[in-house]
Amino acid sequence: MSRPEVDGLNAGYAALLLEQYLDNPAAVPSEWRALFESGPEELLAMQPGLARLLERQQRDGSQREVSQRDGGNGHAPAAAPAAAPAVSVPAPATVDGELVGGVAAAMALVKAFRMHGHLAARLDPLGSEPPSDPALEPERLVPRLTPELQARIPASVLRLYVEGDTLADALPRLRETYCGTIAYEIEHISDHEERVWLRQAIESGRYRQPLSDDERVALLGRLSEVEGMEHYLRRAFLGQKQFSIEGLDVLVPMLDESIDLAADAGAHEVVIGMAHRGRLNVLAHVVGRPYETILREFEGERTIEAVVASDEGGTGDVKYHLGAEGMRTTRAGEVTVTLASNPSHLEAVDPVVEGRARAEQTDRSTHAGNTDPAVALPILIHGDASFAGQGDVAETLNLQGLPGYSTGGSLHLIGNNQVGFTTDPEDGRSTRYSSDLAKGFDIPIVHVNADDPEAAISAVRLALAYRRRFGHDVVIDLVGYRRHGHNEQDEAAYTQPLLAAAIAEHPTVREQFAARLVEDGAVTQDQADELAADVQTRLRSAHEALKETFGGGAPEPVADGRIPAGTGDEVVTAVAADRLRELNEELLRVPDWFTPHPKLMRQLERRREAIEQGGIDWGQAEALAFASLLVDGIPIRITGQDTERGTFSHRHAVLHDVQTGATFTPMQHLDEAAAAFEIHNSPLSEYACLGFEYGYSAAAPEALVLWEAQFGDFVNGAQIVIDQFIAAGLSKWRETSRLTLLLPHGYEGNGPEHSSARLERFLQLAAQENIRIANCTTAAQYFHLLRRQALDATARPLVVMTPKGLLRLKQASSVLDDLAAGEFRPLLDDPGADRGQVARLVLCSGKVYYDIVGHDERAGAEHVAVARLEQLYPFPVGQAAALLQGYPKLREFVWAQEEPQNMGAWRAIRHRLEEAKPADVPLRYLGRPWRASPSEGYPTAHLREQDRIVRAALAPLAPG
Repeated sequence: MSRPEVDGLNAGYAALLLEQYLDNPAAVPSEWRALFESGPEELLAMQPGLARLLERQQRDGSQREVSQRDGGNGHAPAAAPAAAPAVSVPAPATVDGELVGGVAAAMALVKAFRMHGHLAARLDPLGSEPPSDPALEPERLVPRLTPELQARIPASVLRLYVEGDTLADALPRLRETYCGTIAYEIEHISDHEERVWLRQAIESGRYRQPLSDDERVALLGRLSEVEGMEHYLRRAFLGQKQFSIEGLDVLVPMLDESIDLAADAGAHEVVIGMAHRGRLNVLAHVVGRPYETILREFEGERTIEAVVASDEGGTGDVKYHLGAEGMRTTRAGEVTVTLASNPSHLEAVDPVVEGRARAEQTDRSTHAGNTDPAVALPILIHGDASFAGQGDVAETLNLQGLPGYSTGGSLHLIGNNQVGFTTDPEDGRSTRYSSDLAKGFDIPIVHVNADDPEAAISAVRLALAYRRRFGHDVVIDLVGYRRHGHNEQDEAAYTQPLLAAAIAEHPTVREQFAARLVEDGAVTQDQADELAADVQTRLRSAHEALKETFGGGAPEPVADGRIPAGTGDEVVTAVAADRLRELNEELLRVPDWFTPHPKLMRQLERRREAIEQGGIDWGQAEALAFASLLVDGIPIRITGQDTERGTFSHRHAVLHDVQTGATFTPMQHLDEAAAAFEIHNSPLSEYACLGFEYGYSAAAPEALVLWEAQFGDFVNGAQIVIDQFIAAGLSKWRETSRLTLLLPHGYEGNGPEHSSARLERFLQLAAQENIRIANCTTAAQYFHLLRRQALDATARPLVVMTPKGLLRLKQASSVLDDLAAGEFRPLLDDPGADRGQVARLVLCSGKVYYDIVGHDERAGAEHVAVARLEQLYPFPVGQAAALLQGYPKLREFVWAQEEPQNMGAWRAIRHRLEEAKPADVPLRYLGRPWRASPSEGYPTAHLREQDRIVRAALAPLAPG
């Protein structure tokens, strides 16, 4: 193809292509790429139009210089009118190869500053020398960009947004913008509009306007509070852990600014997640928790009086894990600030905060649960070592753009101590910066020196403006240091002696900023000192007032922490038959414009027959339970791996048009639905996804929130969320929810990773009525369980061992009367047992029941009754005792399970079974022996083992 020409009307098009080429060479046609990559002389020889454009730029620049010398208004002095030029074709302009080469080098220089300027930025408060990059040095380019050549290059051809007519004018400002105490990484972003917007915002200084003197004095006051609190706590409680914020003090003013800007944008909720470092300061100065409350926590470690003097008591968790909620007044109105409770597992709280924010943003009165990201801002404060090292950071970042999880952009603040406990960065990550992970998610990164408070404030302003404009996450890497060890009992000099020595000699950010304000005349030294002294006075007064509340008689014993099992109110879960028929019909409706898969619709339409004739399977029972809750005004959110269809193709809550690919969700179009139904397929993640749903459910206590695993075995990928939040949250933080886990479980010959949802782990965690655990064997039982979970006034997480093979098993199906008149029963007796003949009672749970009662030898085993334990925790103590008392000739009580003896329910409930049985009746275990792996890997071995268990359950009793 011939070379394109740059002349006349084509010049504008060429300029646009050149801009695209500089951003991404592969984005322009090959012939234009070849043109742009040719040498300067060759380029101008073939493109006289480009030469004339450059000559005109030079001439215009010279005219401006003359005008400025003459002190005029931009025009040369008036002269006699020139004669009209003769019409002729101008001769080709003389090629200025040096200028053209200089323009190319200047463009490369500008690009280098945008891409690599951060390498020369002064980001370390301790003054380490930045590595820089040769591409940032003008005189190392070809041709050399000497000051003289820089003065000849018009800034207008370089697409710069800093001030200056020529490169010589603009370069110092460009260097100051990208290589000062704040630096940017934005060129990795794939979206052109976002890159251009960020360049304009950064280079124009739009969000880095100087603070007024009043604002600077207020900032100094805030820094004085931050530093003063840490100093007071360290003196008053010598040796106690406080995980000081010192070295990252400006984090608190950054949060102040974030909350104000979020409120300006319409937020009424800001949700913050952070680990231990700096948490006490954030509690006091951002959330607004009184000094007395925090001081009481410290006193609680020293005196029992401090514990019992508070209604909250002293049990739960350490002070630097506790969450809090406060109301802040901003210029735009009041905003609720929530600091989420978190464990010591760094970054575990990240997805929880995202889920809480999403819940706040969601209007659950709409059918689909519409969201407004402006309503709530999630802020995640990370550690530099944990951001790079903890896997759920990547999992959480991956949620940012997904329809079911997006919060319209999160603000990520990395509190960069430049050390992780005692581990140096080079031992803790493979990347230059701790923030580099974010590049893979097209997230802009701002690095800022923690000793420049004004730069840190400007970073927040840019970040939240970007969030408002594009709805994406932003990362601010706040580069500071840790003034003390990992905690106040730790000696940092043992492992980082040089770093510790440098920090010891380094003035605090408050001291530096105060000196700057004194030098500028904004405050006097006495005023600055008075701000610091006032903080100590306030803390001392609060402490003295607290101490006066101690004493006054012997302390009362601390409560044992027992949590009530429930309100005692009866929960009605039955739904009128006519109502269920109506809902069933509505769930089978599709609009005229929608063409569902014909084979699938034939399957779904069988539900019309099932509701009248029997055979309501698991999927239909679930759909009816959800629909009945929605018309009662209970919002539902269900997510998980392949949840829209269901791993085993049993749900089909979202239909797909076979002609257009459009989707239709019947549950969102019920005539009388008064609440939202949200359903989303999740990414292939357990940790972050389950944490997200926990956060959502905690913030939306009225909603039924469910998370479904593809196979129950995979839930161990979220074990931290289960251990630290779901199971222990109520005991540690008095925080609970209705979160429901649907975990496919059952031994069907599919190997060790597709058999067990690790029931034993949930039972091990069950105590103080903290969770509920069920393993249903009929569709009706599942229907009533779901409705009870949503309607019970006492909210608790629910763990359900859901079936696989039973989903369509005829014997596990139900009839309409079971749903319309029944209830959930924790224990199901054998309906066909002859109580006068039964000598062995086999109690089991889940699918193995059908293996036993469906075996060929069952008919001849009249001496055996088979009962089902449907709720494993809380254990139905009274019902179990009544069950055994109903068999007067019982000689043997057997617990049967599919799982190995060291797994499943046996070891957790054995003591309950012993308590329930008569003293003279022995209890025996029947199941797989102790094993390291849950099940066999070969189907034949599985069938043999299942048959052994069943035959032993039905075998004749031993004589005697």
